[in-house]
Amino acid sequence: MRILIIGSGGREHALTWALARSTHAAELYIAPGNPGTSLLGINVDIAVGDIDTLLRFAQEHQIDLTVVGPEQPLVDGIVDAFQAEGLAIVGPTAAAAQLEGSKAFSKAFMAKHGIPTAAYATFGRDQHDEAMAYIAEQGAPIVVKASGLAAGKGAVVCTAVDDAQATASGMLRGDAFGAAGEHIVVEAFMEGEEASLFALCDGTDYVLLAPAQDHKRVGEGDTGLNTGGMGAYAPAPVMTPGLIDEACRTIVEPTLAGMRAEGSPYTGILYVGLMITSEGPKVVEYNCRFGDPETQVVLPLLKDDLIDLFFKLTQGQLRDVTLTPTEGAAACVVLASGGYPAAYEKGKTITGDVDSVSDEVMVFQAGTKQHNGHLVTAGGRVLAVSAIGGDIPAALDRAYGRLGEISFGDAYYRRDIGWRAIERLNTADR
Repeated sequence: MRILIIGSGGREHALTWALARSTHAAELYIAPGNPGTSLLGINVDIAVGDIDTLLRFAQEHQIDLTVVGPEQPLVDGIVDAFQAEGLAIVGPTAAAAQLEGSKAFSKAFMAKHGIPTAAYATFGRDQHDEAMAYIAEQGAPIVVKASGLAAGKGAVVCTAVDDAQATASGMLRGDAFGAAGEHIVVEAFMEGEEASLFALCDGTDYVLLAPAQDHKRVGEGDTGLNTGGMGAYAPAPVMTPGLIDEACRTIVEPTLAGMRAEGSPYTGILYVGLMITSEGPKVVEYNCRFGDPETQVVLPLLKDDLIDLFFKLTQGQLRDVTLTPTEGAAACVVLASGGYPAAYEKGKTITGDVDSVSDEVMVFQAGTKQHNGHLVTAGGRVLAVSAIGGDIPAALDRAYGRLGEISFGDAYYRRDIGWRAIERLNTADR
């Protein structure tokens, strides 16, 4: 069996690691991969956006299953191209991937199908003045979002009207997010706690993975600039069984039914970013793929064979699947380049044990490369150290313990990952 994984980050390293654990004797190819994935399979020098070359590779190498990590090729139609040639691939079609690719589309979709989310309005570049007036009328705090893909950094929470107007103007009239800002969504600020819900979907049926919670802000105490994610843990204590059932009933199931009604059945990974409000769970955003670094905690907790699950997903056979209950907890801490998510230096030599993994601790590589026989930094988020434990504090202890054995110049990580979960658990114990 031959499997192709598309992507090069920590998420794709975690996917490769999980697929390599399958009982199937799978031969894994990763395009383009990273030094970590090369320890588990064969890296292939093809860019994630080169759909034609990826398709030819899959045909020439008789790939049995393709798994897409990042969102851009999904939005660009890689699933459509592979399915047209009869190739099994995990992910939504371009039409279904609009749930992530266009926030204007997703908000209109939620309004049409009665899916709970924040009140909003959408504006194009020819509606600059209307956007300014709307923000002034609504007041602050308020959220301004670029409609298109912006690498997870296109949503800005503004605490003052002037800031919100400047942010919206920068998107519509400037080049803050390029084409992604041609349309913007301005929405009400939601009070509550965020969580991430992941569903494997076959167009009609779905199975849920462990709910997770990540840390977007670069600074401790959830301060500073937004990042791609500085750490995560699962299962998230805020997602009680009752809240999970409510989210499935009011969000996941209406989303799948709505996409079928729109003529674009949703297959692949549906990642629902939730806000747990006083009125119940509401959608912050949809993503059409696994999250990063949530993948690095969700997949280590999965007891079922991921290859079997992915094949059943592509064949519309999830109805009779019951996942093995989650045991224990997982935590992940990201080791980043100093200065990230703003300017940072690359090429720092990484020291410490990065390669060895166990059933309890894994190091997933992201912004790394080999240079003159040494592993060096090549991105903002460099490594994600994940660990499993009996509970979240135990998993965090193991992750931080391993992290302390790895270093590079100007390395940075948050020392308070999981603080919400620990606070919640301590409150429950009183």
